[in-house]
Amino acid sequence: MRDQTSVYTLDEALSAVRFGTFQSLLLVYGGLGWIAEAMEMMLLSFIGPVVKSQWNLSPAQESLISTAVFGGMLLGAFSWGYLSDAYGRKRAFLGAVSVSTTAGFASAFSPSYKFLVMFRCIAGMGLGGLLVFQTWFLEFVPTPNRGTWMIVYSSFWTIGVISEAALAWIVMPNMGWRWLVALSAIPSFVVLFFSFLIPESPRFLSNKGRTKEAQVILERASVLNKTSLPNGTLVSDQTKHSLDQHSTPSETVLTVPVETQESKKGFSSMVLLFSTKLLRTTLILWILFFGNTFAYYGIILITSELSSDRNKCGSSISMVPKNQQDDSLYINVFITSLAEVPGLLISATIVDRIGRKLSMVIMFGLSFVLFLPLVTHQTRLITTTLLFGARMFISSTFNVVCIYAPEVYPTNVRSTGVGIASAIGRIGGMICPLVAVGLVTGCHQTAAVMLLASVIFVSGFSVMFFPFETKNRALTDNVGKRETTNSTGA
Repeated sequence: MRDQTSVYTLDEALSAVRFGTFQSLLLVYGGLGWIAEAMEMMLLSFIGPVVKSQWNLSPAQESLISTAVFGGMLLGAFSWGYLSDAYGRKRAFLGAVSVSTTAGFASAFSPSYKFLVMFRCIAGMGLGGLLVFQTWFLEFVPTPNRGTWMIVYSSFWTIGVISEAALAWIVMPNMGWRWLVALSAIPSFVVLFFSFLIPESPRFLSNKGRTKEAQVILERASVLNKTSLPNGTLVSDQTKHSLDQHSTPSETVLTVPVETQESKKGFSSMVLLFSTKLLRTTLILWILFFGNTFAYYGIILITSELSSDRNKCGSSISMVPKNQQDDSLYINVFITSLAEVPGLLISATIVDRIGRKLSMVIMFGLSFVLFLPLVTHQTRLITTTLLFGARMFISSTFNVVCIYAPEVYPTNVRSTGVGIASAIGRIGGMICPLVAVGLVTGCHQTAAVMLLASVIFVSGFSVMFFPFETKNRALTDNVGKRETTNSTGA
């Protein structure tokens, strides 16, 4: 009964296909990539103290190991994000995984400190591109409950963090740091092994005019999910928009060269990010990624420092027998890593109910309140409890901002925008070790905590200046359509 010229958009197709077996398989695959990055990042909390002792490194040299990783991620996040928007999500994240796996595994055989820093920096370049996994998976998820499913995806990061803490607890005392580094690369090898089974993002293909390829992927999804695609032909959003405005196909054709002409003007993704419609969002996201990354890794590294036998500043948290200090490092890091589990549950519960912006404001606020008492030395129990709570909420904000960022950008600049924002965040990660290691080791815990608390406060305050909420909004493909594009029933 429908016109033989019936067409449907990608969002309409995803709504018809629904979330099922197809997306679940992609969730596991993309989640494994997220686990790989989490494990590679968390191992920095454990190898630094051991390598420092083994090679007689200064605190600055120890900090440089983490800084080198974040420096590599800074370059990698921008590069892989740009390649993702230009050549495809799959190509980008497979290239990134290949680099991180090779260099990460090689760093286990580092003959000296210089080689370790070099290999970890190269591994960081690959790790910087693994954020593309999130953009890729997001583009397969139907609009309803998208926030909840992205929180489920984020849970794989928490699995990676807890797995690395447990692995370090088992491996480090018995086998040493080199085995920890080598074993931490296993998830990346698995990602590469199954890569031939993974499809490209149909949203990327559709936006590039490759709608037939996108439709084939959607047909596979409908078969696995035991659903049906809408009648008609898949078209891009801009073509559907033209069909809604014009009555004849000939008029629709005129809309295609418009985008082509715009592309020929040489507008790069960077220029689009600084257009009047995206400038405000871009700058606030930079502040948010910088602050969130700085605070998240700051809490992790401060946990390691306060639990280490290197803390000789007379606080009650370090007044335990020396032979118990090494175990306390693994125990405290493991316990605070578990904080991310309730953090996931909280963010999953509220993100689709109260929205992304309000969720972030509330959780930044709670993290600030719990972290601030550490400006003075507390007992070991109180310190661990406060760090547990602060990490619970700061990890929750990280989950939500990683949902909001790809949602707020259109497809043609999504990976580039998120990649650059992530790169700015890596600058925070580069500076963070100097604070966590340098200030705390130098008996300046109060200064370190005040600085981190200030960053948390500013990050939460900046969220209120985002121009719009993305809850229940469909993803857009081109700059300029977001304000008028809502999902059905929004």
